[in-house]
Amino acid sequence: MTNPFEDPDGRYLALINAEGQYSLWPAFVAVPDGWGVAHPEDSRDACLAHIDRHWTDMRPRSLAEAMEEHAPESR
Repeated sequence: MTNPFEDPDGRYLALINAEGQYSLWPAFVAVPDGWGVAHPEDSRDACLAHIDRHWTDMRPRSLAEAMEEHAPESR
């Protein structure tokens, strides 16, 4: 059996968590607690493309917000 995360012919979901982090997820596996569906069941390539388009900042949301809160003001 191949790795279900690497099956080019498999069906996948793009998931997102509260920190704005994404995950490619096999459609036949239940969505884990703390994650929601950001892109419905689709091909692996389509889900990866969705993740590439939307996950532009790899920092967890809480870290990005804390960094912005403590950033010096632009003058």
